[in-house]
Formats: sequence, C-alpha cells, structure tokens
Amino acid sequence: MTAPASATTPFDVTEIRKDFPILNDASRTRPLSYLDSAATSQKPAVVLKAMQDYYIHANANVHRGVHELGDAATSRFEHARHRVARFLNADPRGLIFVRNTTEALNLVATGIARQGGLMSSDRVVLSVLEHHSNIVPWQLERSTHGFAIEAIPLLPDGSLDMAAARKLLAPPTKILSITYQSNVLGIVTPLRELIDMAHEAGILVAVDGAQRVPHARVDLKELNCDFFAMSGHKLYGPMGSGVLWGKPELLSSMSPFLGGGSMIDTVTFERTTWAELPQKFEAGTPDVAAAVGLAAACDYIDSLSYEAMENYESSLMQHLVQMLDSLPFIEVYGPEDRTQIVGAVSFNVQGVHAHDVGTICDRHGVAIRVGHHCCQPLMRHLGVPATARASVAVYVTHDDIDALQEALEDVAAIFARVIAPYSPATPEHRHA
Repeated sequence: MTAPASATTPFDVTEIRKDFPILNDASRTRPLSYLDSAATSQKPAVVLKAMQDYYIHANANVHRGVHELGDAATSRFEHARHRVARFLNADPRGLIFVRNTTEALNLVATGIARQGGLMSSDRVVLSVLEHHSNIVPWQLERSTHGFAIEAIPLLPDGSLDMAAARKLLAPPTKILSITYQSNVLGIVTPLRELIDMAHEAGILVAVDGAQRVPHARVDLKELNCDFFAMSGHKLYGPMGSGVLWGKPELLSSMSPFLGGGSMIDTVTFERTTWAELPQKFEAGTPDVAAAVGLAAACDYIDSLSYEAMENYESSLMQHLVQMLDSLPFIEVYGPEDRTQIVGAVSFNVQGVHAHDVGTICDRHGVAIRVGHHCCQPLMRHLGVPATARASVAVYVTHDDIDALQEALEDVAAIFARVIAPYSPATPEHRHA
C-alpha cells in the first residue's frame, strides 16, 4: 500500500534523512526502517555537533567558577534554558532541567507531598492511559502520606470518560496528573477542558507531555497547566535531557527534590536555605551538554516548522493505520475514528505474541516497540499482556511503512497455523 493519494509532503524527507547520521550508517548490513520514535527519537547531526562543540570549547562546571571556561559553560547552559522556555512559550524561571519525564514527575509528586500539599484525606486523580512514570511516583508518596489515588476510566472507543472525570475533579481531589497524548493508543486527551475543569475546583494540574511535544506545538501560556514534564530524547534531543516546567509561585512553595551543591543559599549544621528558582531544584553538576543539545533540537524543529511536520506525519499515520486495518490478521487498538490516532499505533497479530512479531520485523530491518510500554493498567484494560507499536517521526518514509507491511505478512506466513484463513497479499495487491 502506498501513501494515500491526498497525502502531500511539504518538505523533502529524503533531505531530512540526511540530517540523521544513524539512518545513513554504512556499517549496517541492511536498510533501517525505524518505527520506534515514541520510545526514543534519532538525533540530527546539529544536536550531536552542539554537544561536541560544548565539550571542545566550553567544558566546565556551571554557576561556580570565575574563570573564562566557567563563564562560557554557564552562558551556554542558561542560553539553553531560555531557548527551551521560548520553545514552550514559558517563563524561564520555572524551567528546571532534569534527566527525563520520569524524574520531572517524581519531582512534582515529592515536592508537593513533602510540603504538606497532600494528606490522608486528599485524592490524586490520574487516568487509565498513564505511563508508569505518572503512576508510581504518586504511589510512593501515598505510602507515606496516605492519600487516595483514582483513575479516570476510558469509554469503549478509548477516549476518556469525561462524565466520570467531572465527578472526580471535585473535593477531595487536590491534583490531576495526566498525559497529554497516550504512548500506546496515540489518543490526545482533551487537556484544556480538563485543566479548566480542575482549576474551577481549585485542583492543580500536572501534565505528562513526553509524547505530545514531538508532534505538535505546545504553548504553556495558552495551556495554563501548573506543571509540565517532557523528555528531550523523544524530541530529537539527547538522552538524559528533560524539563519540568512549573508556575514559579508554585515551585517557590515546594520542597526541593534533591539536596546538595548548587541548590543552596546558605548551609550550617543547624539549617539550610535554598537558592532562588530554578537552581533550587538543580542539585549537583548538571548535564550541560544535554541541555545544549536539547536547545539545538528546538532550533532544528523550528527550522522544519511544526505545521509542516504535522501535515507530513498525518499522511504517514493515515498510511500506517490504513495498512494495518487492511490486514485481516491484525487487531488495532484505539478509537474507531482513526484520525484520532496520533504519532503511534498499537496492534497485535492474531495468535502471535508481540515479542515474536517484533523479532521477525527486526529480521526485515524494521524496528518497532513490543511489550506493555510501561502501561500495565492500560494493558489490563485492553485485555492483553502486550502489544506491538509502530510510531512515526519526520525521518520516517512511506517506504518504511511498506517495509512493515511486508514484515507483518512474513509473520503471518510463519505463524499460518494459528492465523487461518490467511493468504499473503501479492506484491501487486500490497502496493495497490
């Protein structure tokens, strides 16, 4: 199956692929169709160069020395903070560099709970869509503070039950912590409606934005959430880079997550006072190169434009979902309105474990994700132990999706005795 006739490519994906060294690695024995960007994206050369340039020309610890290199490192680190804040249209005072979304959400849960913001009579509301990163931190704090945790259920089409959400977003709820986009079903939650609903009831809102930022522009001033977490490595930036943004007045009232150097004002054996934001939450030596790389990734995305990216990725997702739906041995998980599936789609091959599907796809040079995707409550809701997942990015081509189809047809041929009746499509039919 080729790309839908209506699909248009507003930028040259062949040229874009040249920006990503790993996609042009001559040492590979076969072409790579990388359909696992929801797990981590590949990195453009400009990001790698920015990190190398930092280490070659400005490597020093930040906010500490008075020498030239120290000033240069601090300048690059703080420039990165302001660049990422501008990318999110957010106040840089509230932008804290962390390693990933997981650390950011742990910081929120711990900081609020330590400060007395959660007690045994309170409730935290999540959703069935959540990644473990947005479940386990709250459970850890519940073990100490005793508050309740409840989840917004899903409707049969996979969307959030908004009637149930309205009932839950009322006393004694103090926090709504929710994903912006599901890493399993590709569903975008009605976040602005949920935020408005929560704020009307005096409830704080923390957002897991890890899956949304790579696919759509996020404007934090417009969104008006209280906390926003994201990972740089899903956004064409380096691993070990991430951001927690919080409203400065809220961060100022929270206890630090980690203690040590850089986050203090004064220390005696009797007491310690904290540095001003955002250093208050950045204990120890930061990964300056990762921050610099993340800023370069923001530059790279802006050079492509989100509008162009969204249009192209929409054509990829249309092709991908149509292909999966056309194969009679595939079950796709997600809304019946397939246009609501963004960025990633989960599926299973009838009678075949997802790990076997992933292994055979790999033999074809097709990289997909298999497993529970750190979403075991959602897997139980779907009634499966695991799924396969294919995800897109700016460097994915329609040929990559055709390669996945050929790999899945090979899966069906190998496991034909548990997938009956099935006759693999001829090449003419497959590419019709």
